[in-house]
Amino acid sequence: MSDRELYCDICEGVALFEAPPCVDGHGADCPELVCTDCGAAVLIATFAFRAPRLEHRRGGSRPIHRRAA
Repeated sequence: MSDRELYCDICEGVALFEAPPCVDGHGADCPELVCTDCGAAVLIATFAFRAPRLEHRRGGSRPIHRRAA
């Protein structure tokens, strides 16, 4: 089991969280954690994303910031 201290919304303070036995095979890196004081569960979601590219206008020096619709 993996233990770490995190803020618990139910306890309204920092508490020890532990990863329960993981049936998905994550082991100590399981994203599911349980507060050892009150039993509240949290899911730690980690992901990576690509930074947006800046495109330059032809003949200009300012970049164009493109946004998704």
